[in-house]
Amino acid sequence: MVESAPALLSPLVLLVLLGVFAYGAAAGAAVLHARAAGTAPVAAIAAPARESARLLVQRRRTVPGADTLLWRLGGALLPVAAVLAAMVIPLGPVAVSDLSVGVVWFNAMEVLAWCAVWLLGWGANSVWGLVGGYRFLVQGLSYELPHMFALITAALGAGSLRVGDVVAAQEEVWFAVLMPAAFAIYLVSALAMAFWGPFDAPVGRDLAGGAAAEPAGADRLVLLAGRYLLLTVVAAMAVPLFLGGGAGPLLPAWAWSLVKTAVVLGALVWIGHRVPTVRMDRFTEVGWMVLIPLSLLQALVVSVLVLVR
Repeated sequence: MVESAPALLSPLVLLVLLGVFAYGAAAGAAVLHARAAGTAPVAAIAAPARESARLLVQRRRTVPGADTLLWRLGGALLPVAAVLAAMVIPLGPVAVSDLSVGVVWFNAMEVLAWCAVWLLGWGANSVWGLVGGYRFLVQGLSYELPHMFALITAALGAGSLRVGDVVAAQEEVWFAVLMPAAFAIYLVSALAMAFWGPFDAPVGRDLAGGAAAEPAGADRLVLLAGRYLLLTVVAAMAVPLFLGGGAGPLLPAWAWSLVKTAVVLGALVWIGHRVPTVRMDRFTEVGWMVLIPLSLLQALVVSVLVLVR
């Protein structure tokens, strides 16, 4: 049973943990790029810190005709959405807020990423930014429905929308074993939601950065931080939904939650480095022709099992 325990897992502690994991993801990506480029991987560990310092002293860009409010709001909304989504993720037996509709809350905060990237691209008054924003909307239409069905399937297996109840329902068998298709779909949609790796077309190099083409200085730092925070949060949510939460031998529950989050996050970062960018039309076709039917079939199988047990 997950309990709301602000004294043990306060919002401040949550922010620190998210920051550490987000920096680890950025450092891991830098190390992988350094190895591919044949440079020293150890020096790349500090690359995110150096880049952050550079962006902090860099002058913020001003674009003629830009809607500054929407532009800046889009960049700032991404990390805010990631942190709010993390409020319902339990660390072992505690969570900042174990809402009775935690799964719905998590998904609703994720959807804010749509709004954030779109505002970022639209408000910049830039062709590249606008096309990048449109690309993310198309990508969202491809991954969001399978993602929602994957979340619903986990909640269906537990008979509850409370994240703590989903963890408790995996006391004997993890949902990753009982519903592997939903787990795989969740990981794919998590990558797409963070526009990471094979799904980075909205900020692709062929668009000179797309939705992220114009932000500079502190604006770009906030955007990059939000992206890594979102990647961290979706990796952390895979643990209570499909990997048994803090269940595990020897170590305390909170430690197992952190270990599992690190493993999932490392896998997402590695996939992002190894798999090339997927064309938007191909992903849309796969999303509607494969992922949605597969997610519905998985939900149907789980529904039948729930009825007969």
